[in-house]
Amino acid sequence: MWASKPHDNYFLTARELILRIATFQLNGQRQVGVVAEDGLTVSPLNLDPGQARTGVQAVIELGADLGQLAGRLGPPVLMRDVKLEAPLPLPRRNLFCVGRNYHAHAKELSASVFKDNTTNPEAWPIIFTKVPECVVGPTDDVVLPTGVSEQIDYESELAIVIGTGGRNIARADALKHVFGYTIINDVTARDVQMRHQQWDLGKSFDTFCPMGPWIVTADELDGTNTRVRGWVNGELRQDAQTSDLIFDIPTLIETCSRGITLYPGDVIATGTPAGVGMGMKPPRYLKAGDVVRIEIDGLGVIENRFV
Repeated sequence: MWASKPHDNYFLTARELILRIATFQLNGQRQVGVVAEDGLTVSPLNLDPGQARTGVQAVIELGADLGQLAGRLGPPVLMRDVKLEAPLPLPRRNLFCVGRNYHAHAKELSASVFKDNTTNPEAWPIIFTKVPECVVGPTDDVVLPTGVSEQIDYESELAIVIGTGGRNIARADALKHVFGYTIINDVTARDVQMRHQQWDLGKSFDTFCPMGPWIVTADELDGTNTRVRGWVNGELRQDAQTSDLIFDIPTLIETCSRGITLYPGDVIATGTPAGVGMGMKPPRYLKAGDVVRIEIDGLGVIENRFV
């Protein structure tokens, strides 16, 4: 598909390679590539179709062989000529997600339907999952489930992508297991979430997990101290630092791996800041035509229209 030896003008070293890795469509084919520092181009990797089908998952699974990818880069392509997809378009299994993990967000929901929940939110993390089939790209439409829910909400979140698997990972070692970070919108049907008294169904409707725009590797982004913001129709609703998490990233990895083997490519969404629609008085849920934009410093932006 591409020349086996890249031209000197677009040769990247292994160190330069592991920065921002994207999954995208070009000429009707799914490809994986490295995004240039200026964001204007992406250099495709020479992967076979089976590898490319899984997106960045294929790169994660190469593990220690990442350095070899520098010699498999094709010529750069203009970003305007490609369509970005979710970096992990086919997650290997359900995404791990964390509920009420910012102090202000836990407080804003304490006066909502969660007021009767007697569990101390600061004792143990609240963990639920989203099915992998709900993942869509960073600019794809989110489909409102008409007739099923009337209370659709947004949740801006930093997501951890596991690089090195393991079970019973100690908190002190947890960050060594991180491949990188991406953005997700943990879209939620609040009425369904409450109706079933658990969260998986209300979190897992088709298209309810916009993800992207790419994965930034852990050596390039300090996920423990970055800024998460979310807008609805241009109105800033959410704004917080990940340093304000109740349970920090190492603790979340330690918790999710207790007795459960984590695998390369597993995703852990770290929770959303205050400012969700449910927490407003009165609540302000999403409707057709609304646009939700999420930006995380050092990572990028996703923006999705609700239809």
